[in-house]
Amino acid sequence: MSDVLAVAEHRRGDLRPISHELITAGRELADATGGELHVAVISGDVEAFADSLNREGVDAIHTITDGEEFNHDLTVESLDALWSALDASYLVAPNSVNGLDYVPAIAQRLDLPLVTDAIGLSLEDGLEVTRERYGSKVETTVAVADDAGAVVSVRDGEWPPAEGVGDATVESFDPGVDESAIHSTVTGFQEVGAGDVDISEADFVVSIGRGIEEEENLELIERLVDATGATLAASRPVVDNEWLPKNRQVGQSGKTVTPDIYIAIGISGAVQHVAGMKGAETIVAINTDPDAPIFDIADYGIVGDLFEVVPALIEEFGGETA
Repeated sequence: MSDVLAVAEHRRGDLRPISHELITAGRELADATGGELHVAVISGDVEAFADSLNREGVDAIHTITDGEEFNHDLTVESLDALWSALDASYLVAPNSVNGLDYVPAIAQRLDLPLVTDAIGLSLEDGLEVTRERYGSKVETTVAVADDAGAVVSVRDGEWPPAEGVGDATVESFDPGVDESAIHSTVTGFQEVGAGDVDISEADFVVSIGRGIEEEENLELIERLVDATGATLAASRPVVDNEWLPKNRQVGQSGKTVTPDIYIAIGISGAVQHVAGMKGAETIVAINTDPDAPIFDIADYGIVGDLFEVVPALIEEFGGETA
């Protein structure tokens, strides 16, 4: 029996969706080892976060109250202390900017192998981690030979979020961190593309590809966005043409989004783009090509000219068609 420790993530007062996906991934590992699933939440409104994290499959939640925002030193020191207090063998964390900041350090501190960007986990014959390579064109399996455990960062959108209401114990944990070990502090935030939105946080995304043909046709899509209250995003060709800024790009070289609704307009569905949006709850695809790969993952597909379909959608949502 070996326990699993999952590390929740929050930013600017909000628990990030990956935290609930980590519960699902961590529970899979714990079921395979016969152990318990522990969740750590460090800094911020830990009581509110713990309440949200108390879902089916979680055995214990450990809250660490120091600080308000992510801090590398505090996170590493806290996880090191918590790990020593638990009987865990596997640590799972988000494959995010913050996660990739501290997982190498904690893996080194714990003397455990590190595998990043996991999209699948198996413990049938030791730990096997599924990853993607060559722009998501190839899936590979990494076998971890060390039986002592591992640190794994998990890609968001690959596991469904844990649901239900759990009965986990919630315990405040004091890591006893020496202030001399904290060498940095968060003094504020500066958004990339000041005043713009973060598409990774959107619940409703309308995304466009090369099928819109030219920049002037963005006006039509923006009317749909206004009518639906959605957030505008794009595939790489649109960003490469500088029709939209880089922070609007969805895909392997852009951002990963997991909205409730994702409308893909004029997007063929290349694997690099799909890697960034396949975790959406409902995917609607509009494309003139009935064999476009995007239809393979779409929940609803419309084979038709976007310049005819989009005005009809705008009218349906009560927006201005011209």
